[in-house]
Amino acid sequence: MHTLTAEAKAQADASLAGCVRLSTARPGDRGVIADVRADHTHEHGVDAHELERRLLEFGFVEGARFELLHEGAIWKDPIAVRLDDMRIALRRRDAHDVWVRLDGQ
Repeated sequence: MHTLTAEAKAQADASLAGCVRLSTARPGDRGVIADVRADHTHEHGVDAHELERRLLEFGFVEGARFELLHEGAIWKDPIAVRLDDMRIALRRRDAHDVWVRLDGQ
């Protein structure tokens, strides 16, 4: 995880104005990835830096287009996401660290 000064953190937070976490998206929602920021306090099984690295390797990078395709029947988990031309299954708790800007908002 990146260590940010208070000023840099405030600028980063301001850049997310109008964004939501991918974990709150519903099937049919489309948009663009705004940021991947693994600043979670909940347990993922890996540290925040490792989770952020994995999400970036999957293609959750700033500017990538996405569409939420499907959500599981039990607790709406996992979710299926079209990311550019790939389809990826992702747990909602991991999607919590992906910030998106939904189309039409």
